[in-house]
Amino acid sequence: MNGSFEVGPIRPPSEAQSFLIRVTRNCPWNKCAFCHTYKDEQFSFRSVEEIKKDIDQAKEMADEIRQLSWKMGFGGGIHQGVLKALFSQPRRHNQAFQNVAGWLFFGGTQVFLQDANSLIVKTADLLEILRYLKEKFPSIQRITSYARSRTLAKKTVSELKELCQAGLSRIHVGMESGYDPLLQYMKKGVTAKEQIQAGRNVVESGISLSEYVMPGLGGERWWREHAMESAKVLNQINPDFIRLRTFYVRKDMPIFENLERGEFVRLSDDMVVSEIKLFLETLDGIRSTVVSDHILNLLEEVQGKLPEGKETMISLIDRYLALPAEERLQFRVGRRVGFYRSLDDLPDPALRYRVNQIIEEIQRAEQKEKGQPPRDIEKAIYSLMENYI
Repeated sequence: MNGSFEVGPIRPPSEAQSFLIRVTRNCPWNKCAFCHTYKDEQFSFRSVEEIKKDIDQAKEMADEIRQLSWKMGFGGGIHQGVLKALFSQPRRHNQAFQNVAGWLFFGGTQVFLQDANSLIVKTADLLEILRYLKEKFPSIQRITSYARSRTLAKKTVSELKELCQAGLSRIHVGMESGYDPLLQYMKKGVTAKEQIQAGRNVVESGISLSEYVMPGLGGERWWREHAMESAKVLNQINPDFIRLRTFYVRKDMPIFENLERGEFVRLSDDMVVSEIKLFLETLDGIRSTVVSDHILNLLEEVQGKLPEGKETMISLIDRYLALPAEERLQFRVGRRVGFYRSLDDLPDPALRYRVNQIIEEIQRAEQKEKGQPPRDIEKAIYSLMENYI
């Protein structure tokens, strides 16, 4: 054993406590204009034997960690003291070992298959991997993966049912939008029709489905169509979860050039919030859970079960939009620097004082350096968001 195994670059926030197994490397599509993760990286399959060796390596690590726990008097349980003792060893300063240790600390029940589209693997191979995982780690209760809609649209319901029975319990799909012109503009490589077919296939198979939507992706040109058409696609799928991921443009994304040329105009925070309101209003006849589990989302508390939680979510948005401009600015800056988690934090005088200091500092910064007018607060807020992606 080499004391490590491959770990891919990302996983969904909801899989923070998961054991990460790399089934494929990078993304087979890798053309989306809004994505920077796999650019300049080549997609490749990993063999079943390679993956099994990684699982074996993880099993050996897990056994070593449990043995240390027994020696320390914790009866095999993964206590913080066990982790501290482990990470004091230089040879254990690698991502794979830390992933296994953290996974055991949180119960050792969840697994996430990396990278961007593990379902592209042949069903027979994926079944073998799933069964081997559960054989080596009987404690596993949930196995999840990313998948592209185009891939899922080609999988039969029968294949997906087999995967479900073998232990695949949830699939995360980056739908992003349900509006075809926007999907084409962003080079998503899928149509709304394919997304509906893919989603229905997963729902029918019994596998839990998380669909991701990107508020703000349509910019000023298509924000209304993006909101309404995305909701209409989801109305035809009825996924278990609808997860909001506010769109942000980084310099290493292909869409950045369009932004620089003025071809794409991004939305303000307030416009994104208004778009989410329209999106929620258009969702109808489904029992999905809306989740806002990402730091880029301004209103993290906009989440709930449909249909009963719909009015509560909309009223929270209305509460924000009804605030005076000065208080909306306060909340936006406070949220982006991590002081505010919800609108209920806004009245806190200590936090308000600290946020006001930051706002004043931002406005003075450029004036001091260049003798220019106060810095554009919108650009400053946007730059704060880059810390989170």
